[in-house]
Amino acid sequence: MSFRDSTAPVRAGASAPEALLIGGRSGVGKSTVMWEVSVLLQAARVAHCVVEGDLLDQAHPAPPGDPQRTLLTERNLAALWGNYAGLGYRRLVYTNTVSVLEADLVTRAMGGDARVTGVLLTADDTTANARLAVREIGSQLAPHMARSATMAQHLDATAPDWVTRIPTAGRTVPGIARDVVAAAGWG
Repeated sequence: MSFRDSTAPVRAGASAPEALLIGGRSGVGKSTVMWEVSVLLQAARVAHCVVEGDLLDQAHPAPPGDPQRTLLTERNLAALWGNYAGLGYRRLVYTNTVSVLEADLVTRAMGGDARVTGVLLTADDTTANARLAVREIGSQLAPHMARSATMAQHLDATAPDWVTRIPTAGRTVPGIARDVVAAAGWG
């Protein structure tokens, strides 16, 4: 994928695969929204596949350094996409905390030519922390909340202008998913 003046992805031809990137801080609802997007696409008879990107680099011990971890993510996504594409799928719904910052990685993993739409889900600290408190029942709640707040600031400051920001606080999952599908133009 190449970028025109680093602000928007160059749109590939009609036969190119498409990727919908759903990013956002922990506790914003990425995974829940991804599954609801899939439900909407199924109802509309839109062929697609889904990949939960946060799981693509989970290994212990972790690969040394961020470059190795990123390489592991890209290799695993390329392997998954290759299997989906081999069966004829052309649309990928991909969630990862920083997916909207990694359009180049996703495009490379999809073979180098893809139409990419990015959506950044947003939530305030109170909303994200309440959601995390429900799901993080082990010893990592406080550190997870701190990382989530730091990542929210990072994503807000660095997400490209072509990324659509969709707030999640006080909204229903189906409503958020409809906005995400509309942003992709897949509905």
